[in-house]
Amino acid sequence: MKRIEIKKGEILQRKGELNSGVYQVESGLLRSYAISDKGKEYIYMFASEGWIIADNVPADAPCDLFIDALEDSVVIKKEKGIHMEHDVPKLLKRLSVLQKRVIMLMCASAIERYEHFTETYPDIVQRVPQKMIASYLGITPEALSTVRRKRIQKK
Repeated sequence: MKRIEIKKGEILQRKGELNSGVYQVESGLLRSYAISDKGKEYIYMFASEGWIIADNVPADAPCDLFIDALEDSVVIKKEKGIHMEHDVPKLLKRLSVLQKRVIMLMCASAIERYEHFTETYPDIVQRVPQKMIASYLGITPEALSTVRRKRIQKK
């Protein structure tokens, strides 16, 4: 395992590199994302304290995702793969969140997706710009403003 300190805005992994790793966040906040041919960012996941973030490609294959720091962060890079007793519960949690997200992107309304986001990442909502949350939800920042306004009115 290798402890890495990264500054806000620093890129830990770039698409196309051959250094894909599994990172556990000790402190701070990371995101993984893709960039379309037109230059638009699509956020795949966030990872705050205690979460694992990775690009699920074989070790010898080019990375599909960028991973960067949204805050000054400290991560542990798992050099020798997954430790069954320690990492499997975290990975299962991550898989569960991703499966739910894919289902919600296919079937749920924007307000339902936002509510799920706030339940899944309650500590992140105030830590990232609204445009990043909108990207994660697959909606525009304007649509997110509408969703947030409706949610407040509903309460």
